[in-house]
Amino acid sequence: MEVESIRIVEDEIIEEFAHLEGWMDKYNYIIDMGKNVPVIDTKYKTESNLISGCQSKVWLYAEFRDGKVYFSADSEAVITKGLANLLIRIMNNQKPDAIINSDFFFIKKLGLKEHLSPNRSNGLMAMIKQMKLYALVFKTKASQTSGE
Repeated sequence: MEVESIRIVEDEIIEEFAHLEGWMDKYNYIIDMGKNVPVIDTKYKTESNLISGCQSKVWLYAEFRDGKVYFSADSEAVITKGLANLLIRIMNNQKPDAIINSDFFFIKKLGLKEHLSPNRSNGLMAMIKQMKLYALVFKTKASQTSGE
């Protein structure tokens, strides 16, 4: 099952967070992750690549190569950059169906929605929604070009 590869990465992230003491350590870990986000090319930092629903500006760009989706992002806020990197880590190099069909259980398992501010939690959900939308568009375009 294609979703399985996403679940493996989610399990790795859950394991990493399990070794952190409290939520301050977890926030710091998320912020550190933001330092490693695949940064969006400046030419894609456009209005059309801004995620609506995020408290701070977040740009997200997706490419479709060899049947898989690749993301890059940037944000003005360090914690948002870290959240974007978490999602990219999970969804990068995945087939569109895996992204579309994933329930992203790691969010509930880590308690992210409860520990993020409501605005950040909404932003996280907006990023996921946009990433799934990209995957759906790529899947649709691929099925049209292959004649399905």
